[in-house]
This record gives sequence, C-alpha cells and structure tokens, in this order.
Amino acid sequence: MTLDDLRSKSLMVTEPLAALAERAGATPNAISLISMLFALAAGAIYYLSSEETSLLYLAALMVLLNSVFDAVDGTLARRIGAAEARGDFLDHVIDRYADMAILTGIVLAGYVSEAVGIFAVMGVLLTSYLGTQAQALRLGRLYGGVMGRADRLVLILAATIANAVYSADIAGLSILGWAIVLITVASHFTALQRTVLIWRRL
Repeated sequence: MTLDDLRSKSLMVTEPLAALAERAGATPNAISLISMLFALAAGAIYYLSSEETSLLYLAALMVLLNSVFDAVDGTLARRIGAAEARGDFLDHVIDRYADMAILTGIVLAGYVSEAVGIFAVMGVLLTSYLGTQAQALRLGRLYGGVMGRADRLVLILAATIANAVYSADIAGLSILGWAIVLITVASHFTALQRTVLIWRRL
C-alpha cells in the first residue's frame, strides 16, 4: 500500500482547509497555482541550502505547504461542484512542474550527482505518465506501485529535516542524497509495476 491509497482518510485534514478556502472565495485553480509557487520556492531554497544547511528547514516547510495545497484544490473543487476536466488537467501540469522544481533544486545543490538526478527525473515522469496513460486508455487513474507522489513527497520531507539535523555524509552521500537515490530506484520500479498492470488490464 502507498500513501496514495490513503487519500480518502486525508479528507479529515483537507475538508476543513477547503471550507476555509471556500469562505475566502478562493478557486481550486488558484489553490493549485499557489501550491506550485511553494514548490518553486522549495526548489530555490534547496539550491541555496548548499551554502547554508539551516535553510533545509524552510525547504521542508515549502514542500509541506505544496503537498497540503495540492490536496486541498481537489477537495475544494468537489466541495463547490467545480470539478472539471480543465481543473484536473491543470492539476497534473502543476504537479509535474512542482516535482521537477523540487528535484532540480536538490540536484543542482549537489546532494546527488547530475547523473542520478537525470534518472530520478526519468523515473518520476514515467511513473506519473503511466498513471495518466491508464486513464487515457479508460482504465481509470492509476496510483499503484511502491512509490506514488505522496510517498515521494513524504520521503523528501523527512529526509530534508533529517539532513538539516545531521548534515554529515553517510557512505559518500547525505541523507537527502540517499533519499533521492531511493526515489530513483523505487520510481523506476513503480513505472515497471504500472506498465505490467496496464498491459494485463488491456
């Protein structure tokens, strides 16, 4: 089971926040755009953290806020009856930009090599592509596999805080660096899992 399987339980958190956003007159698309701004900020702060490790706490906060706002936009859309194809499309686009912003900041800061970073990006994009490709083939949105987006963000968040507390390398890499290595391997494995599952359903 991945954290994406627990989406229904996250409503205990997202519903009150969506209600607050509704009272404030915010739209789901506006919430989505705000979530991307937090991701862009996270990427920039990760990049700057190579010179100042304490900035990792701020980067972690940005990742957390990106995750929360990304969850609230869909809840708000359903709450006000505004769930539509355009909003779903925009959400997917923004999620990919957010993923790339966070990963790029971490890689350019030197927590992992550029080679590992490239493979991490490949794995993350393939995983997401296959999830939506299943939907395009009318098989339903696919969240299965060992490393969904929620798992990835939680791992990055935890590793970022751990790296801020203990910045020394472990076997040549920082804690955050090892987290990206794990994400790389798990994302490619997840892509393979989803490929097999889609093939069988077809």
